[in-house]
Amino acid sequence: MTIASIRRGYQIIRTVLHYGLDDLIPKHKSPWYFSFMRACLFWLRNKHKDKLPAERLKLAMQELGPVYIKLGQMLSTRRDLLDDEWAYQLAMLQDRVPPFDSELARQAIETELNAPIESLFDDFDDTPLASASISQVHTATLKSNGKEVVLKVLRPNVEANIRADLQLMSQGAALLERLLGDGNRLRPAEVIEDYQTTILGELNLKLEALNAVKLRNNFLESDALYVPYVYEEHCFTRLMVMERVYGIPVSDVEALKAQGTNLKLLAERGVELFFTQVFRDNFFHADMHPGNIFISKEHPDNPYYIGLDCGIMGTLTEQDKRYLAENFLAFFNRDYRRIAQLYIESGWVSENTDVLAFEQAVKVVCEPMFNKPLDEISFGHVLLELFRTARKFDIVVQPQLVLLEKTLLYIEGLGRQLYPQLDLWQTAKPFLEGWMAEQVGPKAMFDKVKGNLPYWSDKLPELPELIYDNLKMGRKLVGSQQQMLDRYLKFQQKSHKSNYMLLTSAVLLICGTILLSQNGTLWPAYLSISLGTIFWLLGWRSRPKNRKF
Repeated sequence: MTIASIRRGYQIIRTVLHYGLDDLIPKHKSPWYFSFMRACLFWLRNKHKDKLPAERLKLAMQELGPVYIKLGQMLSTRRDLLDDEWAYQLAMLQDRVPPFDSELARQAIETELNAPIESLFDDFDDTPLASASISQVHTATLKSNGKEVVLKVLRPNVEANIRADLQLMSQGAALLERLLGDGNRLRPAEVIEDYQTTILGELNLKLEALNAVKLRNNFLESDALYVPYVYEEHCFTRLMVMERVYGIPVSDVEALKAQGTNLKLLAERGVELFFTQVFRDNFFHADMHPGNIFISKEHPDNPYYIGLDCGIMGTLTEQDKRYLAENFLAFFNRDYRRIAQLYIESGWVSENTDVLAFEQAVKVVCEPMFNKPLDEISFGHVLLELFRTARKFDIVVQPQLVLLEKTLLYIEGLGRQLYPQLDLWQTAKPFLEGWMAEQVGPKAMFDKVKGNLPYWSDKLPELPELIYDNLKMGRKLVGSQQQMLDRYLKFQQKSHKSNYMLLTSAVLLICGTILLSQNGTLWPAYLSISLGTIFWLLGWRSRPKNRKF
């Protein structure tokens, strides 16, 4: 462990104790050495006793910096793990980071390009356009075509700092896991493992560039979403170059109204975009907060979204997609038994779960929602409520479902902000029903057959030989089985013959013994014993010698 790691570790411990987060561990689960170590750090006292635990956690994460802020933001979506108050507080975490020195940005960019900035770009602006916890954005113009571009570059040493924090997080999670025991609901080790996957993906700008290219290609013909062009030849692990676009931030509703934007159409397109990404493409933007979404300035009567920052993308298994679609349909059909069955069939809750009890719990949560107009029902909150209910039944939520839930909440929030009367069900139901029909109808069967045709056509020339080999093998098998049957029948015949003679022998010997005990003539007794002995010898010799078939 390096000096920097030790220093960072002490900083984390100091922050945790200053905000009294150690008080959150139940006393009866704290080992003796934990209390001893706490006593040794007597000068680090809880300075925020007047605040609620959830608020103290939020403030501590904010003080610890970007990695912990992002962790808190992720945790705020885990309603399967956290209660409402904790999730609400963590959702307020803001990632505000001052820009780093532009000279360091220049050095980092030139290191990745392996060339001076001026050899490829004109008008490089040293003042950053935007600054975040992981990266910083500068503007320039491409020499080759005169197009305006943005250069996104990682912060100096951000990888080492994040990996060091993640290592300390993993160690802390392992300790917390031992303190809380196996039955704890929070599952800290699992949460940190999921978080590592997410944040480490954001450290690779080449991967983000590839994600942006894929998302752009999925919507090339769309009038609902535009993803800026990525200059892949200038993209590396720590640098990404893409087209500069101009738009209105989606959160600036006043500016959108001022230019006469069709807000109803825009809100409906947001919902359609979400379901298209999830169910058609199985590749959805999982970080669609307002800072990453802009609205076009052209054609306000036919507006489209501009999507940025494709560092976090989500996918679902085909099974999860189907279960999710059925879940939404079952909810709006008030089929709570089906919802309970879907959770069990999908493996989200244990197969040993009491279906009736789970159904009743779902009904208690969902039925009151139908007292509201359909345009006030939130898909995101439906998922939240279902996850919260399933939490009592030891739900196991996959990381991708958490990303999906977070994205759906973002989309709904934006949609209702743009157009409060948005009826998500009216917009989504035709899409979901059409998708389900494609999955289970004749078209789905035809598509599966069509998809397998290349494999079958490749194997078709081998079919006669395969049939001949199988018939030959079948004939051998039949012959082998016939031989075994013949042996068995012979064995049975010999066995019956031997048993018959031994039984006759026993009867004759018994009769001879009885006659010998009588006071009459002795020759019948001798005859009976002699015949019994002969039958016994014949039966013994005729018994089957080989019992293997």
